[in-house]
Amino acid sequence: MSSEQPLVIGIETSCDETGVGIVRGTTLLADAIASSVDEHARFGGVVPEVASRAHLQAMVPTISRALSTAGIAPADVDAVAVTAGPGLAGALLVGVAAAKAYALALGKPLYGVNHLSAHVAVDLLEHGPLDEPCIALLVSGGHSSLLLVPRVGGADVTELGATVDDAAGEAFDKVARLLGLPFPGGPPIDRLAGEGDAGAIAFPRGLSGARDPAFAFSFSGLKTAVARWVEARRRAGEPVPAADVAASFQEAVADVLSAKAVRAAREHGVGHLIVGGGVAANSRLRALAEQRCAAAGIRLRIPRPGLCTDNGAMVAALGAQLVAHGATPSKLDIPADSTLPITAVLV
Repeated sequence: MSSEQPLVIGIETSCDETGVGIVRGTTLLADAIASSVDEHARFGGVVPEVASRAHLQAMVPTISRALSTAGIAPADVDAVAVTAGPGLAGALLVGVAAAKAYALALGKPLYGVNHLSAHVAVDLLEHGPLDEPCIALLVSGGHSSLLLVPRVGGADVTELGATVDDAAGEAFDKVARLLGLPFPGGPPIDRLAGEGDAGAIAFPRGLSGARDPAFAFSFSGLKTAVARWVEARRRAGEPVPAADVAASFQEAVADVLSAKAVRAAREHGVGHLIVGGGVAANSRLRALAEQRCAAAGIRLRIPRPGLCTDNGAMVAALGAQLVAHGATPSKLDIPADSTLPITAVLV
């Protein structure tokens, strides 16, 4: 392995994005992505078999594009990192198999990493070293979790709370479908909300009562409340103010997420909050989190929107941290674990 900062290639295939990133230390050299989202749009959600086949077709071209962008040869890398879980089983298998093949062929160590931990590590590429410990709020189509992270890439991550039903991103997709907006639902709802009144409709804030779990999330009731409100308008023959619905729904999600994240930081005496995952690209969540962190004296770090969604750069970033800290590489027979616990950083 080179004496410089580790040069790591990262492969991400947990869902519908084939992502390949190349990182030297905390410097991003390439971030190539091939998305199959258009192939899933007509189904209103990701179809696992379609995603797996798309990964098979995109893998080699995407790796080649990343290597070309970084200006390196395969033999130059010090290690290969890959998302081993959680995610769609078939999709994960494609990435893990490819990473094993490259690691074996190149004679390089393999690091099977946690998709969710990678969403935390990617912030290092944009904002540099992190003061530790930190609170991490991870929000995506499949996950809404609050974590206490003593060290990025460390094994002692503590889950403070998670969603008990729908994740935030899943709720965005379902509400978007209800309003006739395209899949995935996050970006179109964000755009439409900009034209609406966030205070027009008093949608519920799930698990926000005094007796509710402090750091757990629930968005199923919110999704149902939106559906019932819209259906009531339609039954009455009244127009549905889609922009107001989108803005009020988005406000409810951002309110709960940001309030609980700031509360977690305060109660654990932590002065730094990282927000990651696809929903972290939402403009209202970013603004409200910034406002509340500033009021609480907490330093907020959110990667640029392009690094919030699934990508190979985040996997390479976590891999580079593991290499730098002398973590033991994974074995070549590591499984693709669709239910990998959020506290397991390395497989």
